Amino acid sequence: MALLQGFEEINMSVPTGKAVMTVTESVARFNKATAADLGYPAYVKILINDKTRQIAVQACNAKSANAVKFSKPEGKQTASVNIKEAVVLEALHKYFELPQVSEGEVAYKSVAGTIHAEEKVIIFDIDAATSGTMKKRGRKKNA
Repeated sequence: MALLQGFEEINMSVPTGKAVMTVTESVARFNKATAADLGYPAYVKILINDKTRQIAVQACNAKSANAVKFSKPEGKQTASVNIKEAVVLEALHKYFELPQVSEGEVAYKSVAGTIHAEEKVIIFDIDAATSGTMKKRGRKKNA
């Protein structure tokens, strides 16, 4: 049909969100779209390529070496995924330098990832990360 030449259907099986990783002093946070794009894996491996300055998150199983607990099953994962393991944070902080901020604020680095659905991998380019600050969440300290 000449009228629709050049048009492509919207693929309904692909999540429309963008996979994003946010690193703060105390947590590596992956948005819900990241979990969806990886197929809501219970465990992932986090890999770092020092030469290309990239971080990959790859779905794996619990028996895999260096597996990190990640997502709840589809439908149960209602928010972002938080990784607070000290070893993971220490490795990430080597690449994401966080500036000092005033009390009541949290510095972060955020970066969008490139999805490789066939391999169940998302690659984050460290040099594309943006910096920012946000207000601390949670209970306020008594003065």
